[in-house]
Amino acid sequence: MRYYLAPMEGVTGRIFRNAYHAFFCPMDKYFAPFITPNPDGGIGPKDMRDIAMEHDTGITLIPQILTNQADGFILTARTLAQMGFTEINLNLGCPSGTVVSKGRGSGFLAHPKELDQFLYEIFSKLDLKISVKTRLGKEREEEFEAVLEIYNRYPIEELIIHPRVREDYYRGSPHMEAFHRAFAHSEAPVCYNGDIFSPSDLRRLTDRQPSLDRVMLGRGIVTDPGLLEQIKSGNPITKERFLGFHDHLYQSFKGFFLPISGERVVLYKMKEYWSYMIAMFPDSKKWRKKIQRSQTLQAYEEAVAALFRECTFYVEP
Repeated sequence: MRYYLAPMEGVTGRIFRNAYHAFFCPMDKYFAPFITPNPDGGIGPKDMRDIAMEHDTGITLIPQILTNQADGFILTARTLAQMGFTEINLNLGCPSGTVVSKGRGSGFLAHPKELDQFLYEIFSKLDLKISVKTRLGKEREEEFEAVLEIYNRYPIEELIIHPRVREDYYRGSPHMEAFHRAFAHSEAPVCYNGDIFSPSDLRRLTDRQPSLDRVMLGRGIVTDPGLLEQIKSGNPITKERFLGFHDHLYQSFKGFFLPISGERVVLYKMKEYWSYMIAMFPDSKKWRKKIQRSQTLQAYEEAVAALFRECTFYVEP
């Protein structure tokens, strides 16, 4: 089985993936959060800092592009190729309202003719591996039958399917029957993405689809960074190791943001991670509030220390 880190905007960027890679079982690929092309194919300084290869030693990093304009994709992909990247991922899954309203991400799935023409242009003009991360459709899972026919016309490196539609966001259960149909009929290798939070979640998936050989982990790995190691070895993360990872992540954000942005940005970033990681502490309501309400790094550090000291730590077997 191959394991990939999902591209989560503002979450699985350079600092997180390097902290994860230093502490836990490495992923086979790390997908960077999306780049929106500039008109000239240039990459903005924020995105460049995130994907610069010298920042990701020992990591197989796949940059992702979000656009519905073939020219923009092609120019940006060529810039990335000049940087040394050999595979580019196309984002056809983002459910954000601001993205979908512009016909990008999962919003592009509602325009099959334009999508077909877009794919024709990028595959005919680029000599790069191009993978696709997709949802099933914009409104209904039945849309994917026509979308998959389009995908099957092109030499997609791999098709990463999150089996929800845009209107689902991340609510409810994935549409697994639609995923299994797609797996059976896709010409490209299929990777599963969505709602793998424990080894038992993965076992249920592979019991039904034993030939599946690649999965992408997103919210599950941010919630429990020891998840992949537990899947592979059966050994769950300990509270002490979780604390060590947290401290490394926290110090990395302090080192990067504190000199240029002050405490506010560091607090914002760590609070975002705790919106996921707090699930590891089932009796943490009091300390969750203290973490989220902290206005200084000292208050944050005191709240986190109390959480680790006083709350139960739980990993699902």
